[in-house]
Amino acid sequence: MRGPAQFLADVVVLCAAFILAYLPAINVQINVFFPEVALTQVFFVLFIEFSVLYLIGAYSIIWRYVSIGDIKIFAGAASISAAILLSFRFILGFTAFNLWQIPISVILIQTVLGFGGLLGIRVLRRILYEFNEKNAAASRLMRRKRTPTLLIGAGRTGASLAREVSGRADSELDVRGFIDDDVHKVGGRVAGLKVLGTTGDLGRIAGELSVTQAVITLDNAQGREIRRLIELCTSLGLKTRIVPALNELAEGRHSISRVRDVSIEDLLGREPVRLLDENIEHYLAGRTIMVTGAGGSIGAELVRQIGRYRPGKILLVERYEFGLFEIDREIQTSEFPIARVPLIADICDRERMGAIFETYRPEIVFHAAAHKHVPLMEINTTEAVKNNIFATRLLGELAGESGVRSFVLVSTDKAVNPASVMGATKRAAEIVLQDLGTRYKTAFVAVRFGNVLGSAGSAVPIFAEQIRKGGPVTVTDPKMTRYFMTIPEASQLVIQAGALGKGGEIFVLDMGEPVRILDLAEDMIRLSGLTPYEDIEIVFTGARPGEKIFEELEMTGENLVRTEHPKVFIGKIATYSSEAVSAMLADLRRAVSAADDAAIRRMLNHHLPEATVDMPDADMLPAAPEDKSAGITSSPRLRLVE
Repeated sequence: MRGPAQFLADVVVLCAAFILAYLPAINVQINVFFPEVALTQVFFVLFIEFSVLYLIGAYSIIWRYVSIGDIKIFAGAASISAAILLSFRFILGFTAFNLWQIPISVILIQTVLGFGGLLGIRVLRRILYEFNEKNAAASRLMRRKRTPTLLIGAGRTGASLAREVSGRADSELDVRGFIDDDVHKVGGRVAGLKVLGTTGDLGRIAGELSVTQAVITLDNAQGREIRRLIELCTSLGLKTRIVPALNELAEGRHSISRVRDVSIEDLLGREPVRLLDENIEHYLAGRTIMVTGAGGSIGAELVRQIGRYRPGKILLVERYEFGLFEIDREIQTSEFPIARVPLIADICDRERMGAIFETYRPEIVFHAAAHKHVPLMEINTTEAVKNNIFATRLLGELAGESGVRSFVLVSTDKAVNPASVMGATKRAAEIVLQDLGTRYKTAFVAVRFGNVLGSAGSAVPIFAEQIRKGGPVTVTDPKMTRYFMTIPEASQLVIQAGALGKGGEIFVLDMGEPVRILDLAEDMIRLSGLTPYEDIEIVFTGARPGEKIFEELEMTGENLVRTEHPKVFIGKIATYSSEAVSAMLADLRRAVSAADDAAIRRMLNHHLPEATVDMPDADMLPAAPEDKSAGITSSPRLRLVE
């Protein structure tokens, strides 16, 4: 109703207000009603008032969505119209056109009645709209029964959910009350709902109120507490759900009323990362930024996070065509699209990468492209060395020659005392990067972190697929532990480390407490509504080639230096001489040229004192000509530069 009907209604309201303003019964300053004068002046008044309404945009408002903020528009229109009419009143007072001298009292009364009436019919329209919507929603709910629910956590999060649910007729939750372990809250009311007891009373209260579901609404809930509540609710036969995490709400991905199932990220979650935004804004804003491996899990998330800080342009470098297409399309259709250039390229290709650096002149490089799958790299050692070591050196040299300000290598906790080809090649890449820092002005830094939840080829998606198929879930070793981060958390801290880096640092991220892979598997089975070892079997397969039982992150106090950010540290890791680095690269290049797997492993162990890269089973090794490996000799072992 934004067309002729609305205009006609406004005409009627403003005309009626003007006539009423002239009536002696309302306007005590006028003794006699002059209908001829009023009818003549009303057209002039309507012209002024409608002109003002159109000019300030009052007719762009949709009636059914009118809000308190729209009162300002009508108040502004009323004030402007009254000011214009009063100006005419005083100007015409010194002319002969007395017919157009509208009394001051009539102007004031008509303004209040007229514009109050305009706002009133719009508010009435919204009331009628919401009434009809609630009736329609109520009729839909008659066909869909609400779920009797208890909210666990009577803090700000719980109060916000309770208020929003109570104001929505289409909510699927029938909230019966709160549960909270703060005994001081028990018996009180939050958002109109009673705090019925503590978690120790949950079974009794659920039974008395016929509750079938509990929603976790704790403020800043930690993984250990969420796990306890899930186990408690499961034992009581209650379905457990949770409100969206704080970072999901902040990024607009969900509203608090969109209660969802508990995810494995919730169980392993920690407090949301708080970045030093001012540092990062200065680091990224307006700059041309290259992200290699932009179609991968970490690379794509880096692109998303970088986009929040208004870069000038992002170069999306990726050799996997579909991955590049997906992240490019996502950025293109996002709420805040950014300038980007999707570039299909192999980071080992010097000519292609050189042309990209020369054409686009990136100022910051995030190098996330890598071969990362440990068992696969045990079989494909030559590709691991070419991609993880030589390509990193190639990109670093191009960056230095092009005058890149900052080069950030995404490294791994597997580079600490590496026991795998993948870990050893990433450690060698760190060493290469530190050596490049002595030759170029570019600030070369590396960032180490552990496993990323949900990344391609990681445990979580593999377990999910195994559970979907009915099992069994395969775990390598019951004692195996890993450090975990969510993809957004890891990417944010990589960017933060880049902003803090001056050059030469190997940053170590605070990964929290390590998690047993067996616990992870059991949690995922429970979250699927099944029971471990009963509904889904867990089978132990033994550690695969190159895998450690426990990963390390150099997280002891004597090996770390604090930075401005509480979750980002600088590892006190010794560097190597340029001669030793050159010798290592020369030996590895000969071994790769000979396609000699055994020689590659020997060179990695020889040049990396901390590495223990074992030989795999004979049937896993690729064939290599005997005469090619015979000529490969060892250069002097890498020497630490204290």
